[in-house]
Amino acid sequence: MPALTNDVTADNLGTQDPGLDNAACVTLAFQAERPLDTPVRFPLAGVDGVWFARGKGAPRAERVEKDSETQLRVEVPDRFLSNSHASLQRVFGHWLLEDKGSRNGTFVDGARVEHAELREGAVFEIGHSFFVFRSSAEELAGGEGSLQPSFAAQLAALARAAPTLLPVVLRGESGTGKEVLARQVHALSRRGGAFQAINCAALSPALVESELFGYRKGAFSGATEDRPGLIRSADKGTLFLDEIGDLPPPAQGALLCVLQESEVLPVGGTRPVPVDFRLIVATHRDLEQMAARGAFRHDLLARLSGFTVHLPPLRERREDLGMLIAALLERHAKGRPLTFTHAAARALFLYDWPLNVRELERALLLAIALSSGSVIDLPHLPEAVRSMPAAPLPAPELPVEEAQRRDELLALLREHHGNVTAVARVMGKARVQVQRWMRRYRILPAIFR
Repeated sequence: MPALTNDVTADNLGTQDPGLDNAACVTLAFQAERPLDTPVRFPLAGVDGVWFARGKGAPRAERVEKDSETQLRVEVPDRFLSNSHASLQRVFGHWLLEDKGSRNGTFVDGARVEHAELREGAVFEIGHSFFVFRSSAEELAGGEGSLQPSFAAQLAALARAAPTLLPVVLRGESGTGKEVLARQVHALSRRGGAFQAINCAALSPALVESELFGYRKGAFSGATEDRPGLIRSADKGTLFLDEIGDLPPPAQGALLCVLQESEVLPVGGTRPVPVDFRLIVATHRDLEQMAARGAFRHDLLARLSGFTVHLPPLRERREDLGMLIAALLERHAKGRPLTFTHAAARALFLYDWPLNVRELERALLLAIALSSGSVIDLPHLPEAVRSMPAAPLPAPELPVEEAQRRDELLALLREHHGNVTAVARVMGKARVQVQRWMRRYRILPAIFR
């Protein structure tokens, strides 16, 4: 599980103020014209504002102290960025993104904005670069395999557990990469045997035990020779049982015996055969719920309990999109230099990917095949991906009286250029009351300055 990100941390940005409740971060997840570049995370702990500008070379950040505030200047090598393109300011514990009169505009979740409060997981675009905002993002655990901190922490712990004999359970939706992760665990386990993958859902119910455990010659009609079975093929290696929730009850009992005794009794055999393997299973089902209703053995579930990893769906880890796109291009484009148009890159980030990483791979395979030159454009993507609309920015719904008060506040803030003290004086209210209303209506005074 190699390191796949650059993380700009407090060590190279200067001292942070631990008193600020500001554990947000932004990730430069993807650059349309530089799709193979490594993503970069910019933690915002101790930062009051961020300025985005065009730069040269690798993306970089510089911490600047100005007017008793700590500002972060982020430079990105993107020719479509302006010299002073956009800013991100912390106001009342919220983060406000504001376009600074850029030539190509600023977008949030596909919609062009002059200013907008960023929500958890928002994707914002400046130039042809795509950033993902997290309102609370702890430090990455080594930056291995994912840029999403909670998933990265699981992967780091799994890497430490890989050389042990602990069973591993991989849970997640179809297409989230469970077999890929199982193969990585096998590689880290340093076991000399083979990696044997078995899709339990594809096994014939009538033949499941003979396929898994093998059989002796003459055990049944058609058994003309001895067969070792799939489990023995993983001897000294790793056995990966995908979709274990689909394993029939009789085979569950036989598998339990194998795990308890470390030996396999072939169908038609009278003497068990020793077997040594590391077990990894995967499922998209709720095994505990299945056990509660009798569809999965409680004792087998207990045997499987060791180390569990929850693989999040791709729609919840958009900061990983660029990393995954780069890996898939390196695998399938065979050294062909490719870039993306802005429209194509935006479509990839707006789409929900219901079939997860597997669907992303198929989409890129199609795009690579259809793009005759070096540029992947919107028409090269699958119809479902390219037709994804931009997400609208929600506006809070208020009762009539509240809406009138909000409109009055907005008008006065425009008139007084965001001066809260002046607005409170005109309204005949305490400044703290005006600030309370502004928080309730999600009004950020920096918009009007």
